[in-house]
Amino acid sequence: MKTRVTELLGIEHPIIQGGMAWVAEYHLAAAVSEAGGLGLIGGANAPGEVIRDYIRKAKERTSKPFGVNVMLMSPYADDVAKVVVEEGIKVVTTGAGNPGKYMDMWKAAGIKVIPVVASVALAKMMEKAGADAVVAEGTESGGHIGEATTMTLVPQVVDAVNIPVIAAGGIADGRGIAAAFMLGAEAVQIGTRFVVAKESIVHENYKQRIIKAKDIDSTVTGRSHGHPVRCLRNQMTREYNKLESEGKSFEELEYLTLGTLRKAVQEGDVTHGTVMAGQIAGMIDKEQTCKEMIDEMMAQAEALLKGAR
Repeated sequence: MKTRVTELLGIEHPIIQGGMAWVAEYHLAAAVSEAGGLGLIGGANAPGEVIRDYIRKAKERTSKPFGVNVMLMSPYADDVAKVVVEEGIKVVTTGAGNPGKYMDMWKAAGIKVIPVVASVALAKMMEKAGADAVVAEGTESGGHIGEATTMTLVPQVVDAVNIPVIAAGGIADGRGIAAAFMLGAEAVQIGTRFVVAKESIVHENYKQRIIKAKDIDSTVTGRSHGHPVRCLRNQMTREYNKLESEGKSFEELEYLTLGTLRKAVQEGDVTHGTVMAGQIAGMIDKEQTCKEMIDEMMAQAEALLKGAR
């Protein structure tokens, strides 16, 4: 399936793996790229030298294109922005801010820049700043979220910009990919399903929590403070929501969640840790290799889109 995004990124399938903090490291990124998608290393709050090491390890595992997600709020964002240039990375996605100050440096290095956006206004701003494409991410996605759903956000962003749009949020199978294409997207970004990939280094407890999740297990914390985060319900989210309803300050609530994503991903504490996952967690029922996932999703999407033409 060829689109402007597959041509832009030099990939076989229009599937990008989300740059999830603590989850998207070199094993997963290399496996997704090897399977024909675009793997991403999540910069998160990691220092530049850690990301440099991940990039080099991913290069040992695949000769295909992969990218880095630069979290612009990270204290190490300036370092990571330079490291991607020095290491010859050709694709960068960005989250939590405006990548404008790095754009000239990245463009001079031939890097394709793809910001993640949650509104039409931000998508237009990013196009004006020189972005090559945007990821329009709906509120169904795991982690930090906006307000608009994928179903409403994607077509509005498609209508507002001339650059390619990649749909994200609530996509876990070929039906979701086909739906995204019908809305005008030219690729999809998938996070939660790749968390349970066999190549993912996430703790087995975290994977099993997603595999066993029901449709109603998703919740959002932090709405009242303007920092909404989607994750799966557990003791931590119940405590957080209780304190939030009592009017506790953002600082007090942040202290409650400090280090909890790492605790869940690496230590397997799915009771007190933050189990970030999208609303489609209830659709995921097994571990597979990245290749099995991508081949299955693409076969289903192509069959559906063929029937729709």
